[in-house]
Amino acid sequence: MTHPSIPGFTEHRVPVDDGLALNAAVGGSGAPVVLLHGFPQTHLMWRHVAADLAADHTVICPDLRGYGASDKPAESGPDVYSKRTMARDVVRLAAALGHDRFTLAGHDRGALVAFRAAMDHPGAVSRALFLDVLPTLDMWHALHGVSGAVGFHLYLMAQAPGLPEQMIAASADAFFGHFLDTWTNAPDAIPADVRDHYLAASAAAVPSVVADYRASAGVDVDHDTADREAANRLAMPVTVLQQDWGAALGYHAQGLWSAWAGDLRHRTVSCGHFMAEEDPGLVAGEIRALHDR
Repeated sequence: MTHPSIPGFTEHRVPVDDGLALNAAVGGSGAPVVLLHGFPQTHLMWRHVAADLAADHTVICPDLRGYGASDKPAESGPDVYSKRTMARDVVRLAAALGHDRFTLAGHDRGALVAFRAAMDHPGAVSRALFLDVLPTLDMWHALHGVSGAVGFHLYLMAQAPGLPEQMIAASADAFFGHFLDTWTNAPDAIPADVRDHYLAASAAAVPSVVADYRASAGVDVDHDTADREAANRLAMPVTVLQQDWGAALGYHAQGLWSAWAGDLRHRTVSCGHFMAEEDPGLVAGEIRALHDR
């Protein structure tokens, strides 16, 4: 079955690891920008932003390891879906397409991969933009009390292999659809054909989606903790766009991000979680402004 596509973009399968390839939509020309999608989505979430940026940038929109049309290796150990491994995929993908240095933007899960890529590969990531997320270590610290129930899925998918996969697969459309429906302030931002694509892609990737989240309750915390203890910080200009989750959960988002990034622009936005689809002009504009810093 074909899925919706980004007009003017061509999809490629690019090997990035032994026996593993990523699917990536590529379009435009100029300075490279890599865009990483979130949950429960695919690279298609960038369709409006990518088409805008393609006027003056080479834009690369991959499906992350375990998502969309990219390969989905079995979870044979904690590193298979660590953000460190997924970040290495992205750096290798860009290099295979001829770009050793690039601006990197990520949303949700893709923002966690982008954070790890920026920490581990500062020679490749020249600038970084993160949409509506906290670094993994801070995310877990921010969730507490009944207000933390908004992150119930994080705790479900942190469980040992077996139960979360079984529960989610049994009601995949209801589970993934819950987030698509409740995390947006503009329901028409995700039209029916795109929503159907997200649901089908997510239902076909339950084990790898869960493995991605499970890694964020284990090995990803270890990697962030090691960087925090070593006082490692992001070396490049950083922009963060977030909803005002701090007001609801009791943390100071800009303060948390400032601990990781010296050159930081932090902006609280009024649109919902899926801001690249709800307000693509805002997001594209922030990426361009970041590129000019």
